[in-house]
Amino acid sequence: MKKLIESIKEVFKIEDLRTRIFNTLFFIAIYRLGSYVVLPGVDPTRLTQGGATGVLGILDTLLGGAFSHASIFALGIMPYISASIVLQLLTIAVPYFQKLQKEGESGRKKINQYTRILTIPIVALQSVGFIATINAEAIVNPGAFFTVSTAIIVTAGTLFCMWLGEKITDKGIGNGISMIIMIGIVSRLPGALIGEATARTMRGSLIFLIELVVLFLVVMAVIILTQAVRQIPVQYAKQVGGAATLSSQRQYIPMKVNAAGVMPIIFAQSLMFVPAIAASAWNKNSDTATLIGTWFQPNHWVYNVVFGLLIIIFTYFYTAISVNPNQIADDLKRSGGFIPGVKPGRDTSEYIDEVLTRITLPGAVALAVIAILPSLATVAGVTRPFAQFYGGTSLIIMVGVVLDTMNQVKSYLLMRHYDGMMKTGKVRGRSQNIALAS
Repeated sequence: MKKLIESIKEVFKIEDLRTRIFNTLFFIAIYRLGSYVVLPGVDPTRLTQGGATGVLGILDTLLGGAFSHASIFALGIMPYISASIVLQLLTIAVPYFQKLQKEGESGRKKINQYTRILTIPIVALQSVGFIATINAEAIVNPGAFFTVSTAIIVTAGTLFCMWLGEKITDKGIGNGISMIIMIGIVSRLPGALIGEATARTMRGSLIFLIELVVLFLVVMAVIILTQAVRQIPVQYAKQVGGAATLSSQRQYIPMKVNAAGVMPIIFAQSLMFVPAIAASAWNKNSDTATLIGTWFQPNHWVYNVVFGLLIIIFTYFYTAISVNPNQIADDLKRSGGFIPGVKPGRDTSEYIDEVLTRITLPGAVALAVIAILPSLATVAGVTRPFAQFYGGTSLIIMVGVVLDTMNQVKSYLLMRHYDGMMKTGKVRGRSQNIALAS
């Protein structure tokens, strides 16, 4: 505890880091205030109580309740995430975007610009769907003017959230887009804890403590899954420079067990709601439609089995498109590195691909188990808002953003220590030694 307090004091001693933390808190406060500003023409007292359910409930959790509050930030940063996914897939299928990705910083800037442009039509289309989900009784004067004005306001709100995320990245701690999503998720945690504690009587207080212990163990498991890597040893040949000969160096290629991150869960969730929506649109009175609608409810075992299998499939798919063994092998060959016992070139590529395939399987299975834990927690009697923190997209995003933020702070502290060594050190330059010798 004392070490933690000293670390916090050290953080706030650094002026630049202190300013970035305060900037981040300021931008987050703006985002949270905007989440409670209700759209013009909507009566907040008539909104559907209890929040959204299904895929809309997951979206509402990621947005910190902005969706169910019908706020100006109702869609938040999610259309930008959708545009990013589309551009990421285009970098695999379209040669032009592949070329941009290989151009370095300038190429990334162009891709980011295309992502911003693509966000506008995506949020415009999604805003129309959002208007359709608003309770009709909550709209004071429904009509064409309300639809057009609401679409414009929601689109502007998303663009403003995108701007806030970029400002957090530039002026704050970093990871602005992910930080906004995490804050929306964390904002629901206190209410979920209070609701779960209230639901448990004195007789069930022990059960509540057990739930907290299980939640702690699940968080630890997600941290392990996020940080787990398989290190592939790499040997670099001796380099001769003039009269000096540099000895060979041994390094490692870190291959993440969960290289796909949270994307497989997002893809799988997008597909899991298709059968239920199609069944309801097909024929509500049909026995087959009713059966399919029952099967694909989040608490049904069929839903969880199919959901888990889709996550495993998408984990392999996303890992294959995000990690390129051929490029890694070419980079190693170009820099004079090789894996001990493996020939450079094609054999190295096949070896890396084999290792990646083997470590992806346990990572995919663990990711699938974590994704279905909220459904299992709900079946076990945990309230739905609190059960969402037992796994799934919410928990993985929270853990990933917190770990990235901690690494950012550590990098600032490390840089500060190096700066202190340069300012207070007694290292003499070559010219000073020559002057003293003369």
